[in-house]
Formats: sequence, C-alpha cells, structure tokens
Amino acid sequence: MLKDPSFFIKTFGCQQNSADSERVASYYLARGYKLAKNLKSATEIIINTCMVRQSAEDKVTGFIKNIVKNKKHRLKIVLTGCMVGMIKRDQTGKYLRILKKRIPEVDEFLPLEEVGFDYSSVRSDPLHAWVPISNGCNNFCTYCVVPFTRGREVSRPFADIISEIEDLAKNGCSEITLLGQNVNSYGSDLVKKKSKGYKLPSGETVKPIMVKHLGRLRIPTLFPYLLEEVCKIKGIKTVKFISSNPWDFSDELVKVISQNPKIDRNIHLPIQSGDDQILKKMNRWYSSKEYLALVKKIKSKIRNAQISTDIIVGFCGENEKQFQNTVKIAKKVNFAYAYISKYSPRPNTVASKAFENDVPHAEKEHRFYILDQLINHKGSPRTAVH
Repeated sequence: MLKDPSFFIKTFGCQQNSADSERVASYYLARGYKLAKNLKSATEIIINTCMVRQSAEDKVTGFIKNIVKNKKHRLKIVLTGCMVGMIKRDQTGKYLRILKKRIPEVDEFLPLEEVGFDYSSVRSDPLHAWVPISNGCNNFCTYCVVPFTRGREVSRPFADIISEIEDLAKNGCSEITLLGQNVNSYGSDLVKKKSKGYKLPSGETVKPIMVKHLGRLRIPTLFPYLLEEVCKIKGIKTVKFISSNPWDFSDELVKVISQNPKIDRNIHLPIQSGDDQILKKMNRWYSSKEYLALVKKIKSKIRNAQISTDIIVGFCGENEKQFQNTVKIAKKVNFAYAYISKYSPRPNTVASKAFENDVPHAEKEHRFYILDQLINHKGSPRTAVH
C-alpha cells in the first residue's frame, strides 16, 4: 500500500538556511504534501545543505549515506540549499558531476529560486521568527563561497518585509531576527541610480544613506530606515539582525540602534582576522585599526552594547605572529562570543585558486582551541597544549 506523500526537512548550516527551510515546508504543503513527524514516516526527505566549509559538505554526505543504509522503505531524497545553488551557478557542470559521483543516492536537486518568497514560512516557534531581508552577497571575500551558492545580493521589497512582520505581530510573535549575508547594505539595489529619495511604505520619502568607506561614498543603504520601521510595529518587543560587514556599518545605523531600545544590544560584527596582511588577502575592506575604531564608536554610542564575531584560523599563509595579532584583537575587544572556523578551500573562490592551503590541520586545531578558550570559555590561551 502506497503512503500518502509526506516530507521531512533536515537543515544544515546557518540561520538563513533555517529560514529557507521554513519556506520550503510551505512550498511542499502547497503541493499537497503532509509534514511528517519524523524521517521514518516520510516518503520524501528534503536536505537543506551548507557548504561554507568542507566539513559542512561532509556532514551532508555522511547523513545521506546513513539514511540510505538504514531506511526500511523507499525514500525520495531531495537536495536543496547552498550545494544546489553552486550547481545552478557553476556553468562548467563540474560541481554537479562531483556531487552525482559522491552522492548518487540523490533523486532531485531543488534550487531555492524555485521556492522564492511567495510562500509564507511554516514556523514552529510562535514567539520568534527569522525574517530574510536579502539574499546573496556582492563582496567576494576570497575565502567565501556565498556569492557562488546564493548569487549577487538581492533585497526583498521594503513593503513585503514590513507586511510580513506586521502579520507575525498580530499572531503573537514578539521577537524577530532580520537575516541577510550583509544586512547593512540592504536596499542598495532598490534605490534607483541618481535618485534623490526613496518612498517608504508609510508614504514618507527618505534620502538613502550613503556609506562612507576608504574616503569615498560606497553604496546607498536603506537598512537604518528598515530598522526604524520595524521598531514601530506594535507587539514586536525585540529586534535582532545578522550579519553585518564592518565597512558598511554607518554612523546613521549606530544612531538608530542607540535610539531604539527594542534593538538587541548584541551586535554581530565579523572580523575574520586581526592581522592586516591576512585581511587584505581575504579581501576584507578594513584594517584592524579601523575595526577597533568602529567597535569603540559602537560601545561609546550604544549603551550596554556587546560585540560578537566570526573568525577564521589557519587562512592561507597565516603565520604565528599574524595569528597572535588576532589574539590581541580578541583581548582588546572582549568579544561576547565568536564563531571560530578552521579554513578550508571552497570551490571557485579566489583563495582556492590563488593561495596555498599551507597551514597544517594540527596547527589550525591548536589555534582554534586557543581562541575558543579565550573568547567562548574566557580561559587563558597559555593552558593550550601544542
């Protein structure tokens, strides 16, 4: 006897992937599927993938091999997320051939573009919601695969975001987290060239905020205005956002956060490295001095502000002195917490083509341990064993 079509979603990766899975669930429900309580009762499993590190890909591969080995009935396997995004954008077809060879058990590759934002998210938490405001990234840091998995940055319409959050508030949601690969460049693609103003859903026309960097005006952004409008929504008590790039963090954004108590005081500000030479190789558009100046400004203007961050250890050519510069930055900033990762080459990135992955794995593990103890466990790096 054939089972009624039902699905189960397994999500790997970041908060953006979790938000994507909520829309994928809605997409399947609209097609007549039922949401299975667990993997065993499903006829189809959708695996939302991450490939920010090689270890993330390995987890996906291992998971698929495990369910195929242990399943007792025919289960359709659908792959979506970042790994499929890479397939879509790799015109050579090389990555698709690699995946078909590595995981031939996959029956279907589902690009997230087919899901889009037309489906309302299926959320399990009534009080908190992930709300994507943009997708993709234009920055092309040399280590990062996101521009190849998600494409160029595309902002959601301002009115759509506000409308979604208003509906969430009416249904009892009190906390939202705005999501994007670079939230503080939100709206740069919505503002028309040479435009002197942008009309908000409220009818007010505002002047886009030009972010200054390296002595010049870089991009127009609407993110401070979006934050202000979200804070006005009745019923929303806490507003968070991730992630933001240091070089797009405007004075206006600092002012908006300082003036709105609804906005969470933890600001996630990825540094990646505390060494200027490594930052340059990473194509990060700031120096360690500029990063520290921004942190000082944030903490002086925003009461009770704390900084969290992302750090990569063992990037190509990173020597002990350069690593110690990151340790020094960590001590100066006193990060609330850090997501620390060990560098691994990613397909199509500049670093994978131009630089040698020459830091031994054992050394990466050692450096990870030092920073993890220093930041996340507030211990002393001198206790580390090489």
